[in-house]
Amino acid sequence: MLSRTAENLYWLARYAERADYLARTIEATLRATALPDAYVGNTNEWESALLTAGIRDDFYANYDEATEKNVVEFISFSRHNPSSIRNCIENARLNARAVRTALTIEMWDTVNSAWIDLQNSWQGDIQSRERLTAFLRFVQELSLRFDGSAYRTMLRNDAYFFSRLGLHIERADNTARILDVKYHLLLPEEEHVGGPLDYYQWTSILRSVSALTAYHWVYREALKPWLIADLLILNHMLPRSLASCYGNLVRNLDRLGVAYGHQGPAQRHARGILNRFEHSHMDDIFQRGLHEFIQEFIADNNRLGDIVSKQYLLSA
Repeated sequence: MLSRTAENLYWLARYAERADYLARTIEATLRATALPDAYVGNTNEWESALLTAGIRDDFYANYDEATEKNVVEFISFSRHNPSSIRNCIENARLNARAVRTALTIEMWDTVNSAWIDLQNSWQGDIQSRERLTAFLRFVQELSLRFDGSAYRTMLRNDAYFFSRLGLHIERADNTARILDVKYHLLLPEEEHVGGPLDYYQWTSILRSVSALTAYHWVYREALKPWLIADLLILNHMLPRSLASCYGNLVRNLDRLGVAYGHQGPAQRHARGILNRFEHSHMDDIFQRGLHEFIQEFIADNNRLGDIVSKQYLLSA
């Protein structure tokens, strides 16, 4: 496969996954702001949404205050935000069009029809809560349809493997950032772990990664920070956990190694991260510092993206 084709497939999956993550971030923030002041406390949930998405500096270069209207507009539609939902969908479509013959009909129709709907039905007209909710559902359904069509219709060849690499690198980054903001930035210093604010924020975090029901199935007890961290970091059964993402990354990189007859630094780097998860325990992670652990992981995950690009995606 041409490296340019592989790069388009890789970024197509990343943009589709990122759009879904941003929609979930807005949805989780809306749930939090709907709580009574007694539960929300003094936090600015919209500020935390910017931190979670990693776009705080870009936002304040264009806006003075992190209000609901400003943050929703910036995350959803702003041309000044390279990672806005609008830009993610448009970039996904550009990448899909560049590799149209490498996609199945179902995958192309999903991305192209979403782009058309974005132009015709969602031109920033989300002033009401009902319209905003409908828009967020539209974005999440795009991701579900794209992921489902890829899983059900693509040949298990290098095109599929590169698509899965993009999805799981992006998903791992998103989960790590959500968890890091919760522990390091979101909860006010005067709040005690286990208080009402803490409980509702954790519920919001689990909802944002579709893991609230899974938590109760796995642990069968009240929400506890160390168990939630265990679920989102080390539990292979949860599709959005860091360990699950890296299990999938190692499998798809190994398949690429077999397809091309060569194992390289990307395979070794991903296997090293997965091995770290398999030999980690939450007690040790908390003792060392969860924030430090996650920051190291985010750096390693970004490094894997760079290594994959150099090994497979950059044209000679």
